[in-house]
Amino acid sequence: MHDTLTQEHIDKVVDFHGHECPGLWIGIRAAELCLRELGHNDENPITAVVETDMCGVDGIQVLTGCTLGKGNLIHKDLGKMAFTFYRASDGKALRAMFQREAMGPEGEEMRELMKKVFSGQATEDEKERAKSLKATTRRRIFDVPLTALFTVAPPAAPAPRPAIILDSLICTACGESTMESRTRRFAGETYCISCFEEVEQKH
Repeated sequence: MHDTLTQEHIDKVVDFHGHECPGLWIGIRAAELCLRELGHNDENPITAVVETDMCGVDGIQVLTGCTLGKGNLIHKDLGKMAFTFYRASDGKALRAMFQREAMGPEGEEMRELMKKVFSGQATEDEKERAKSLKATTRRRIFDVPLTALFTVAPPAAPAPRPAIILDSLICTACGESTMESRTRRFAGETYCISCFEEVEQKH
């Protein structure tokens, strides 16, 4: 086990997420990188930008203290296993891109078998093989150094602005209070996004 990452950390994440899987393990190791290089959000304000919505994001939330609710975890739906961390106190930042080949040949075979398992098409032998490969992949992800898992570089984009409190406006159509930045204007009226899409389609 690594100096920054303990079994207690892993157990805490698994308890929060509900199960173990490769995606979660990758997120845990990405969080370890943040803790090692930038520290925890409780020590210095950290903002995390995640480019995926996969399981590993829960590892980021639990271990770094960056959460969606606090506004210091930002999700960009880009479908990449990439995690960027910014430290407000001194501007230090890094972007970690997971290297798929780090999972080795077992990882590729496991991925294909897990597709069959989840679709209900796997045989009993294939289920056992997938289980064995999953254990091997877990050991690999946790045993190798972070440099073997991620390509780390300075982020191309500056740190996102801190979360701010915005006014809420009333949607003309549904009458519901909506954060101002999530409203749309149409024909001089204010709409929430859902109602705006309906109104716009009618014109």
